[in-house]
Amino acid sequence: MKLRNFLSLQPDYSLFTLVGPEEKIQAVKMRPSASFWKDGFKRLFKNPIAIVCITILAIIVLAAIFIPMFWPYAYDEMLGTNRYYSTEAYKLWEAQGNNDAFSYIKPFEYSEYETYLKNQGESVFPHILGTDSAGRDYFIRIIYGMRISLVVGFFASVIVCIIGTIYGAISGYFGGKVDMVMMRIVDVIYSLPDLLIIILLSVVLNATLKDAIAGTIFERLGYGIISIFIVYGLLYWVGMARMVRGQIMAIKQQEFVLAARTIGTSSIKIIFKHLLPNCIGIIIVTTALQIPSAIFTESFLSFVGLGVSVPMPSLGSLAADASKLSVMINYTYMMIISSLSILFIVLSLNLLGDALRDAFDPKLRK
Repeated sequence: MKLRNFLSLQPDYSLFTLVGPEEKIQAVKMRPSASFWKDGFKRLFKNPIAIVCITILAIIVLAAIFIPMFWPYAYDEMLGTNRYYSTEAYKLWEAQGNNDAFSYIKPFEYSEYETYLKNQGESVFPHILGTDSAGRDYFIRIIYGMRISLVVGFFASVIVCIIGTIYGAISGYFGGKVDMVMMRIVDVIYSLPDLLIIILLSVVLNATLKDAIAGTIFERLGYGIISIFIVYGLLYWVGMARMVRGQIMAIKQQEFVLAARTIGTSSIKIIFKHLLPNCIGIIIVTTALQIPSAIFTESFLSFVGLGVSVPMPSLGSLAADASKLSVMINYTYMMIISSLSILFIVLSLNLLGDALRDAFDPKLRK
């Protein structure tokens, strides 16, 4: 009886309204799907800390690229020999019995020779951060130090990314004895002292490659920088390799990998076309976090005299010069400026790396 009453019930069509053609089009039309990159950058630019870090790094990068193009002082030229001033005027100044000391001119001050030029009606560009002990403009040396740090950090991270990604992907995909042997090699590399190897490489390179790199950019940078790149290529990729290996071992058990094997896809193609694109999040995050580590390592080695060669400036070598007791007492701003430069670069890159982790790999959020 109850079933018969239930079947006899009629729907109340007054509760429904007819849909017009426009509403049908809107109902059928779907929101365009967001790609991995679009979705990741959307989350990234919603992070205020990331925006601040990107702004700071953009200013630093633009300054390091463009300021040396128009700055009148060079990073390696003393004021008496600088092309910005007239050589004949300086010789005339010396012929008059004057001997100007260009070292440690304070910010926005002028030496006696520059004061003489101003009195002669010539334009003299101020030293906004003064000069160092050799009479070189300190501001342009800070700018070049930033450039060196950024270049070293970027290329060292690229080396780590390439070697670590390929090594970890091969180890994680093949597994078994291949993985065991490759991971034991990683364990051995972890135990090697990187600072000792950098010192040894600097000595070896100085003895063997002195003539080979003469007159090239590598001679200007110094053997310490070359040894840093080599050590990063030999040692620092192991962390990336372990991260990629773990991701590959988790992904290779999924159905799309089995389907690729079934249709006869080669292992190399599976690794580079199917597995590594699914690890792009962890690769981006690890590479981004490697850049400040490389910059800090380069600054530390330059601080102890194993980095760039004189007169090429580095933020670490500039901090080392400013760490002398007499300089710290009388010219404290030199240590503050060089230290803050390292702080802003490393801190901004670290915070940006954390933001990239949250944006491109939300599973790793703290």
